Amino acid sequence: MKNLKISSDLIPYFRTNHAGETGAVYIYKAILYVSKNEDIVNFATNHLKTESEHLKLIENVLEKRHRSKLIFLWKIAGFATGLIPTLFSKKLVFATIFYVESFVEKHYQEQIDMLGSKSENTELKKFLQKLQDDEISHKDEAILEASKFSYFHKIWGQIVGMGSAFAVKISMYI
Repeated sequence: MKNLKISSDLIPYFRTNHAGETGAVYIYKAILYVSKNEDIVNFATNHLKTESEHLKLIENVLEKRHRSKLIFLWKIAGFATGLIPTLFSKKLVFATIFYVESFVEKHYQEQIDMLGSKSENTELKKFLQKLQDDEISHKDEAILEASKFSYFHKIWGQIVGMGSAFAVKISMYI
């Protein structure tokens, strides 16, 4: 994937991907920092590994000069997004991951759709599809762990989704 080239019009999207994967790494770091629950620790350990790999892959195709200048903010936001639910309950942790990954699934799908069917975009689409597939797997695993969410979890999910959308808007430009 190191030889994968992105055109200048895709740089803002990959900047958001980099910011998002950075935030994801810090979500799992926060969960691991706080949680003593074996199920959550195992879940977060496995997912931290995948998100760290995603971050490295994106860093291989997005030059440092094109990355968000607000990485410190995405680290803090990610850490807070992992910390807050971990302080409350196991189910809220899984709800958080479900809603974050649901947002990311749609975000990657928008990019895949935007690339269309041009043959020069085939490798880039495969790259994004691989990332998206992992995120869908995380989402599915989270919902299996939680089974279903309460009204409170859904409200929290909306907050997480709005925060994610806000972060994408900012990181498109900064």
